[in-house]
Amino acid sequence: MVAGWFVTGAVLCGLGVLLGAFGAHGLRDRLATDMLAVYETGVRYHLSHALGLLAVAWATSRWPNAWIASAGWLFVAGIALFSGSLYLLAITGTRWLGAITPLGGLCFLAGWTALAVGALRAS
Repeated sequence: MVAGWFVTGAVLCGLGVLLGAFGAHGLRDRLATDMLAVYETGVRYHLSHALGLLAVAWATSRWPNAWIASAGWLFVAGIALFSGSLYLLAITGTRWLGAITPLGGLCFLAGWTALAVGALRAS
């Protein structure tokens, strides 16, 4: 699964760059300043957790266990829920999407915890 996590991380990094460029160039004149900031927050967390998936790939090659794999899935879910809800909120203005964002944040926190526990259990 090492290659799978690495490919997923690399693809999500590329997508994050693409979405960041779209926000900077395609949305700059179309969104209010506060909504552009919301969008940029989504991109920032998207990219940092896509890089986290590269760490999961490395950790899987060193300490393959269910905790490490769970971290990967939690990062993917976090990107979808946290960043995805912020992208949609910024573009559509649909405020109820903000209620989904904290669930993605919890996925990110749980993912980092699972990564740490996976490394500790392997030691």
